Amino acid sequence: MNADTNKKNKPRAFVQYIIERCQSNKGLAAALRRADNPDTEYQSWELLITFNIDLEKPWERLPYATITAAIAKAKVDHNGNSGIGRAIASCYEKDNDSDQAKAKLRRLLACDSVEEACRILRPLFGLINSKGRASLDYASLLEELLNFHWRSLDIKSRWAQGFYRRPATKDQLAEPTKEAAV
Repeated sequence: MNADTNKKNKPRAFVQYIIERCQSNKGLAAALRRADNPDTEYQSWELLITFNIDLEKPWERLPYATITAAIAKAKVDHNGNSGIGRAIASCYEKDNDSDQAKAKLRRLLACDSVEEACRILRPLFGLINSKGRASLDYASLLEELLNFHWRSLDIKSRWAQGFYRRPATKDQLAEPTKEAAV
C-alpha cells in the first residue's frame, strides 16, 4: 500500500475503530461524547494521538474530534451511507424543501473554515440522530472535513447536491421542462 492509499483509508479505519471501541467500552464512549466541546476535547487526545493526529493543527484535530463525538453520541453500530446533505434533508418529513431544512443547509454552506463547519455540524448531528431517517456516512464526512481547508467549494457543492437530489417522478421523466426545450 502506498502513502496515498493509507491516507485515504485512514478516516475509514478511524471511524470503524471508534464505532467498535464505543460499543465495547462504555466509559470511553462517555468521554468521547465530549470530544466536540472545546473545554473537554482533551479527553479524546490520547486516542487521536494513537492515530497520529497532529493536535496542534486545528484543521486536522477538530474534524477527528467532531466525528468522534458524533459517533459516540449516536451510538451507531456501523458506518452509514448518506452524506450530510442527504441526512439533513431526511430530517424533514416529505418536504426537504422546507424553509427550516434549507436554512440549516445554507448555514453549513456559509462556513468559511473547517473550524466553523465543525461548530455548525454539532447541533446538526443531534437533529439527524433524533429526526433523520438516513444513516450518516461518518467516514466520508471526515474525509470532507479534512479536505475542507483546501477544497471547500467542491465539498459544499457535494453537500448541496446531496440535499437537493431527489429521484425524478414518472411525470418529470415523461414531460420535458421548459428550460430543457429552450
